[in-house]
Order: sequence, then C-alpha cells, then structure tokens
Amino acid sequence: MIYKCKNCGGNAIYAPEKGRMYCPHCESEDSEEQNPDDSLERCVNCGAPLEITDYTSACKCQHCGAYLIFNERVEGVYEPHLVLPFRIGRQAAAAALDQEFSRRIFAPSDFMSAKSLQKMEGTYVPFWLYDYDADYDYAGEGTKVRTWRSGNTEYTETSYFDVQRRMNVDFNRIPVDASYAMEDGAMDLMEPYDYQALMDFAPKYMSGFYGEVYNQKAKELEERALQKARLSSEQLMQASLTGYVTMRAYRKNLKLNGRGEHYALLPVWQYFYRYKDQVYEYHVNGQTGKVVGVTPVSRAKVLLYAASVFAVATAACQIAVQILDIL
Repeated sequence: MIYKCKNCGGNAIYAPEKGRMYCPHCESEDSEEQNPDDSLERCVNCGAPLEITDYTSACKCQHCGAYLIFNERVEGVYEPHLVLPFRIGRQAAAAALDQEFSRRIFAPSDFMSAKSLQKMEGTYVPFWLYDYDADYDYAGEGTKVRTWRSGNTEYTETSYFDVQRRMNVDFNRIPVDASYAMEDGAMDLMEPYDYQALMDFAPKYMSGFYGEVYNQKAKELEERALQKARLSSEQLMQASLTGYVTMRAYRKNLKLNGRGEHYALLPVWQYFYRYKDQVYEYHVNGQTGKVVGVTPVSRAKVLLYAASVFAVATAACQIAVQILDIL
C-alpha cells in the first residue's frame, strides 16, 4: 500500500516532529488516503521492480522515492500489537549524532557530511515485549564488624546475622529484538524506551520509513528476556542487602512466571559511514535520541594532535632552560 495526499497526489508520510501525517509536496497535514496493493515485486507508484528481503514490511522505492508498506506483512499473524512512533526526525537524529561524536576529537572531519547523511534511514525494528512476575526467596549469612581500642589493645568484634528476603516484582515489556539484521548488543543499548507512548498499531506510522516483520517467534527468543529478568531481579535483591561487610547466600530461589508477550515495532535511525574501506554502523533511538556506535579514528588527526603536544612540550622545555640560564 501507499499513502497519497488527496490534495496533490504526493506521497504522504508520518512526520515525527509533527506527530501526524504530512505531505512534503504541498505541505498539507492529515490529508492521506490509503491506496492498497498486494504486490511485493513492483512499486505501486511507478511500477519499478523492488528489491526486498523475506522480512521487509516497508521500504522506499529506489526509483521514485515513494515509501511503500506491504499489506500481507502487516496483517494477520504479522500484524504488530503495538507501535512506538518515531518522535525525532532525520535532522534531530543527525544533531544527536553530531553532538555525541563532536566530543571524539579523532573522528574524521567529514564524519557528518551532508553527502554521508543521505544514507541515514529510519527503520521500525520488530521486538517482542515480555511480561513476567518474579518471586525471589533469598536467605544468607551477613556479617558486620566493629573495631575499637582500649589502652594499647585493639579489639575486633564480628557479628553474624541471618538475612532473609522475599521479593515480588512485576516486569512489564522486557524488550528483545526479533531482527537478524540488527545486532543484539546494539539493540539492547537502545534502551530505555518510554513505553507510555506505545500505541495500537496502524500502518500509517510506517509511511516514510523502512520496516521488518519479526524474523523469529516469541518462544525462540524468550531465553534472552529471561536472562534480562534474572539479571534485574538479582540487581534489585543485591540492592536490598546493604549494610553488611560480607554476605554469603545459602538459598536463592527465583521463579519467573510469564504473563504473555506483545509484538511491537520500535523506532531506530540507522547511519552507515564508510571509512578506509570499512563500514561503520550507528543507531539512534528514534524516540529518545540515544546514540550507539563507535567512531573510526583519523590517523591524520592523531598525528596532528601528537605534533601539537610535542610542540607545546618542546616550547615548555625551552622556557625552562632559559629560566635556568638566567638563574
């Protein structure tokens, strides 16, 4: 399908900055009309052939620039339960990248050039969101140490305590990405998202962006969610065990009961930069602007920096020698 403006016929897209549908051709708002089409092979707008993967649910036609959404991949078993619409647009994502990497003094000068920014694309990444009830029964032996001095003698008293805790926690919407193309570690670092902004899915939010259906089912990925729940449970429990010098656990029973999962699309800006025949990939949280990625190092900048440090050090030595000569 494609969303067209009823006023001018242009491709209407979802504008993150406006929070609504927008036609970049005549600048009208909420003027979209849905034009359905079931083809996965040709652009409904210009008829050009499309190059898509087995998981593509939305893409941009490389011939006419129209943004297309594939009906059969947003309906039925592939229909998302929830969507977190993009909140920041391309310019805001670029500004977030620029701010993050301007502090990295050895990054190449053309790292954020206008030409390279053309490769930045917004993508709705498929996620499974898991809900769990955690019941943690903990018991251990804690020690507290008291030291005092009487005359010339120092005394140390060690007290032993039986420590027991029972913790109940509700984990709501633990995210696990369901895309082979997205590196799991990078997607984990995209957190946190503000789930208060989640909305019931509607295809219009995908107009203007790329998208995928889930590549793996919820059961296949649940172990990753369980690992996150276990880690968070342990961190919460340890936070309650302060005030002891040592702590030795002799009972740790954690039970996680699943309450279901939700299929959701979460927003990510992707930026690809080629430097010295190597491609560097960066991700920007499409809601918060959080940046994940490692910059390449410009050898020329490193040498220039080293030269400037050497020059400053040499000048300082010369001044010191002159002062000694005067003395």
